[in-house]
Amino acid sequence: MDVLGIGTDITECLRIAQMIERHGELFVDRVYTPEEIRYCQQRKQATQHFTGRWAAKEAVLKAIGTGWRQGISWRDIEVQNEPGGRPTICLRGGAKEAAQRRGIVEVLISISHCRTHATAFAVALGKSTGLP
Repeated sequence: MDVLGIGTDITECLRIAQMIERHGELFVDRVYTPEEIRYCQQRKQATQHFTGRWAAKEAVLKAIGTGWRQGISWRDIEVQNEPGGRPTICLRGGAKEAAQRRGIVEVLISISHCRTHATAFAVALGKSTGLP
């Protein structure tokens, strides 16, 4: 497989904490899938995990090469975890369609976080279609 795109993002945990505090469930339900919400809320430092998933979604969009257009919503990109904890990406809806148009068949993700920041790095893999 070829590397068709890369993306990275860094986000302040305080920013996401403030969004959750200000907008509550409206914000959380708009950005995260039910499974992501469950995963983050079960963690001791839930805000760091929510922020890591935010950064991952941003990094994935950069790797796909679309940004927030072409009918893509936050919940079209879901961060899942394998039993050992390794994060994986599941694309749906507009994000999946945009990736398929570009020949992307898999997106690898790495997420790190600390008390103040979360960062993510995404690599889009597939066979080049020649489409922008």
